[in-house]
Amino acid sequence: MRFALDESHEDFASSIDALLTKSDMPAVIRAWNDGDTAPGLQVWQRLAETGVNGLLVAEDHDGLGADAVDLVVAVEQLGRHAVPGPVVETVAVAPALLAATAPERLAPLAAGSLATVAMLPHVPYAVDAHVADLVLHVADGNVSTGSAGDARESVDRSRRLFPLSAQEHLGSVDTAAAFDIGVLAAAAQLQGLGRTLLDTTVEYAQQRKQFGRAIGSFQAVKHHLAEVAVALEMARPLLHGAAVAVRDELPTASRDVSAAKVACGDAAYLAARTALQVHGAIGYTQEYDLSLWITKVRALITAWGTPDAHRARVVDALEAAENEKSGATS
Repeated sequence: MRFALDESHEDFASSIDALLTKSDMPAVIRAWNDGDTAPGLQVWQRLAETGVNGLLVAEDHDGLGADAVDLVVAVEQLGRHAVPGPVVETVAVAPALLAATAPERLAPLAAGSLATVAMLPHVPYAVDAHVADLVLHVADGNVSTGSAGDARESVDRSRRLFPLSAQEHLGSVDTAAAFDIGVLAAAAQLQGLGRTLLDTTVEYAQQRKQFGRAIGSFQAVKHHLAEVAVALEMARPLLHGAAVAVRDELPTASRDVSAAKVACGDAAYLAARTALQVHGAIGYTQEYDLSLWITKVRALITAWGTPDAHRARVVDALEAAENEKSGATS
């Protein structure tokens, strides 16, 4: 099956890309890393004006009432520019949880509030609770507001992780769908990060010279970059297929988002490793912008479920489908 975005999706992606390109994201990220979140929050407010925060918020709560495909289009762009803050939680997970428990809190979210979530057991920490207007604690189907403990550091300096304790109970729901939308958004973010790493590395390989030739002309470098391009392109249909499954509430949605998370994570990790290899020693320095994307990839690979957990979900789903098929034909 071929998944192709329509013109409205392409225009939406281009508008987000243009906004973030003008924002000098490396400087914004470095400020966020150092504790100055004001430039990053300004970026988030501009994103809210384009409708990003309210994508999954219903129109009667001042949102766009969009679907999972629109979500993937937007979050992939946020990944491409390594936007700091609780991306998955604000844009994807919090709207899904609030729609079922506290819909009166949706309008502020669509207007630009940030939200973060700790969803046990797969998401034990809330990202950037210090800047979130809404902090949610989810355990055993119970959704509550959360109180943050002491921050813990991440390999990605723009991510601060907070343990939460439950406070005000908002409601009890089946949180499986909210978890799946979080996994889908994390996969889209990884896909975007991987694409920027590839583009940046290709550009560097075209400019950096050894022995009087651009290193991109060497066959070994070409092969490495081609492998990354293939991995990202192979992950893309899994990502968009999972978005369709979530949008249409297909019974395979959980399996599909897990497959997308694994594929996008593997592709982004390959992009990060190749970027380091091609850039050489400069790629290891924190002063070089490449590091901002590489460390975010490393952090997101295990966010919203580890690769092992998602591979297990895929295997279990396939085995269940095979057993069902065998039982129907026996």
